[in-house]
Amino acid sequence: MPDSRYMLLAVEYMAYFFIFVAGLIVMAVIITFIVDVTQRKQAIRRNYPVVAHFRYAFESLGKFFRQYFFAMDREEMPFNRAERSWVYQASKDLDTTRAFGSTRSLREPGTLLFVNCPFPVLGEDAAQPEALSIGPYCRQPYTTSSLFNISGMSFGAISKPAVLALANGARAAGCWMNTGEGGLSPLHLEGGCDLVFQIGTAKYGVCNAAGLFDDDRLRKVAAHERVRMFEIKLSQGAKPGKGGILPGAKVTEEIAAIRGIPVGKDSISPNRHIEVDNIEQLLDMIQHVREVTHKPVGIKMVLGAYGWLDELCELIHARGKESAPDFITIDSADGGSGAAPMSLLDYMGLPLKESLPMLVRCLERHHLKERIRVIASGKLITPAEAAWALCVGADFITSARGFMFSLGCIQALQCNKNTCPTGITTHNPRLQKGLDPRVKAVRVENYVRNIVHEIGVIAHSCGVHEPRELRPFHARVVIDNGHSISLEELYQDR
Repeated sequence: MPDSRYMLLAVEYMAYFFIFVAGLIVMAVIITFIVDVTQRKQAIRRNYPVVAHFRYAFESLGKFFRQYFFAMDREEMPFNRAERSWVYQASKDLDTTRAFGSTRSLREPGTLLFVNCPFPVLGEDAAQPEALSIGPYCRQPYTTSSLFNISGMSFGAISKPAVLALANGARAAGCWMNTGEGGLSPLHLEGGCDLVFQIGTAKYGVCNAAGLFDDDRLRKVAAHERVRMFEIKLSQGAKPGKGGILPGAKVTEEIAAIRGIPVGKDSISPNRHIEVDNIEQLLDMIQHVREVTHKPVGIKMVLGAYGWLDELCELIHARGKESAPDFITIDSADGGSGAAPMSLLDYMGLPLKESLPMLVRCLERHHLKERIRVIASGKLITPAEAAWALCVGADFITSARGFMFSLGCIQALQCNKNTCPTGITTHNPRLQKGLDPRVKAVRVENYVRNIVHEIGVIAHSCGVHEPRELRPFHARVVIDNGHSISLEELYQDR
């Protein structure tokens, strides 16, 4: 029968195909075997040809399997599953409540506990975060009630759809967005949100050929109404003491034009501003940018050595309070970054739990806390962590990785490459197409609204009307003996 002949022919061709494929596999195994036993760079491949490659594959895949199959909810680093799940649910505006008690250990040293009031604030008596003014000596001070804001992530480190989603979400949520050190892009302006223009050590977008300030470019940036403040970056969380690193694979023509750098070449910023070598020069730079832009100017830093803070405050008093930075963004040594040397990532700088209280106490000793606003940044992605920072004395909170999770980040740990599977930190069009800016902008707005709401829930439970009324005595921390002490007692000598 004709049909039977066609079927036999199909089976015969399929057999030939499978034999051909099997032959290719055998040839590949033979070639791999020959290459492995003749190469001299890797002992394990030389001793165990072919099968040794499974070891490298498993090593690469292990970090992904662990988060789904092996790690407990509170075990992973840098963010565990419980933290990520809260952000995902808040961003999707889903129920964030839990059943059957906490999975968080309450007796581990360092555990944070808030002190509930016997007479909490009623919902109808609760207040929204009050508006604070930044830059009282500027021609154009910035006044905002925004509590939780987007930290510096430059266009380059993150993708076009990610910038658009963040900018539009920030506008809808009423919070500000930091541009990161990569300069001001049309994408930032398109979103219509308030912007903080970050000046990194390379001064992308506002420098001349010598790497120094170009005042005309500064004025051009400041002319945009939505650019509310300028932040001079001295250092950042993952790599204090080293400038920004943008791999050449992520330097597209558009990004190169904005930054004023060659296409496809690594973008490496100096490890400090070349014209700032002491405290006096730092205050000179702050004053210069403020005079040119007429807008608030602050600094961002990771605290390591801290004796110089007293010298800074003393010099501010000698020059006059108007010479002070209008704000200080204090970043944590465990802050995030797309690319950083492990030697700095793991060992350099102080974590926010230690550095934020140091900074606040120093400003209070010198009676500058009201003059200089404090912005806390670094792993503050959940309501409790943000509320802790407010207890210690922060005026505002910023987050980068929290907003990356709101965009759909799965902690794939590929930010330093051009292979981010969620399209957030890649410029590969195929990977970017999965990130719809319109959908993700709504999630950014939801995240801000829900985290501010739950920070308020903590504040009201502690007996205060709004989050900025939180004080150190509203929280405690577990110490080595398993008991807790007040943050006020913990930080009283710092």
